[in-house]
Amino acid sequence: MNTKHTIPSDEELTAFIDGELTAEEAARIQTVMEEDESVAERLEFLARASLPFKQAFAPLLSEAPREKLETMLAVIPAQPSARPASTPAFASRRRFLGALAASLIAGIAIDRAVIGIGKGFAAKDENSEWRAVVADYISLYTAETLAGPVPGREDQAAQLGPLDEKLGLSLSPEAVSLPGIDFKRALLLQYDGKPLAQVAYLDPETGPMALCIVRSDAGPKSPDLESRKGMNVVYWSNGTHAFMLIGHAAADRMTAIAEGARGKVAV
Repeated sequence: MNTKHTIPSDEELTAFIDGELTAEEAARIQTVMEEDESVAERLEFLARASLPFKQAFAPLLSEAPREKLETMLAVIPAQPSARPASTPAFASRRRFLGALAASLIAGIAIDRAVIGIGKGFAAKDENSEWRAVVADYISLYTAETLAGPVPGREDQAAQLGPLDEKLGLSLSPEAVSLPGIDFKRALLLQYDGKPLAQVAYLDPETGPMALCIVRSDAGPKSPDLESRKGMNVVYWSNGTHAFMLIGHAAADRMTAIAEGARGKVAV
């Protein structure tokens, strides 16, 4: 019989990755991760975000049972080859996360594991891949994730400031406002070593929605539509940045919202 568990927050998962939890807390998250694929996916995304593992574990290196753990980590190829068709994607992820959890609890640096999964994320179409990673993450959002009052204009501007600085943007609360949809928060994330801007919204009709932006030199591209994780994604790019609007609204409505956003978001 399955036992109901509490899904860890991003803060808890980040603390797990950074080795800031007790062994008991880390073991609890490991158990939840093994039972809930969505938690494993979220941890994978956060691990992909180039967090400072080496710095976090440097003081513990001399105390770690290095030989035993290096042997365990050796099962993760330094230069991963293509995964056999018979091996499910989540199985490979679980092997990585299992080694990650064991390493975190023991206090060993895991640069090699991070490099391994980083290469596993590499894709021929970079712009397609970042949208896939964002969709995995946004699919975990619920209305409760974004509950709470709408920030005032000054708070919105303060949240957008770091995005402007890191991505060379010029975003005002008015520029990122979506008609009839509540602004909830602006976050600075990281994908493949590059800053990623995420503006999260709550649509009263369909739930979470997000506008995400990364730097891109792929060149201008007119808006296009795709489906990921049961959500609709409208994506486009200019000479310096790639954009995506993702949400659960119908395709025609997402297209209309994206068209309005595209006309206002100037970089």
